[in-house]
Amino acid sequence: MLTYLAIALGGAIGACLRYACNEMALNVLGKSFPFGTLLVNILGSFILGLLYALISNGVLAPTPWRTLVAIGLIGAFTTFSTFSLDTVLLLQQAEVLKAFCNVLLNVLLCLTLAWLGLKLGSMK
Repeated sequence: MLTYLAIALGGAIGACLRYACNEMALNVLGKSFPFGTLLVNILGSFILGLLYALISNGVLAPTPWRTLVAIGLIGAFTTFSTFSLDTVLLLQQAEVLKAFCNVLLNVLLCLTLAWLGLKLGSMK
């Protein structure tokens, strides 16, 4: 039961952080591109890579961090389904270049930040 509570708590925090990041991106960068989705995917990839490395290297115990942060918080914070919908909507609006940039930026930046998080979490 504690596992489910940790996931629920992390999920609630992650969802609120996602909303806040999206609102901030809209206010700062506007609506011309799905910057909010890109931002949460980049940050989530970095945090998940860092957390994985910290747990793998014994810096953090898997419980409760894996369930609270990785499954709950990051699971609710990142948003691949929104990324997918944003991309399809851009294509439907004939914004092919923006759709391509959205896919390219999300994939390249998220992979890079996940790698960076692993590296930083593995530093001794």
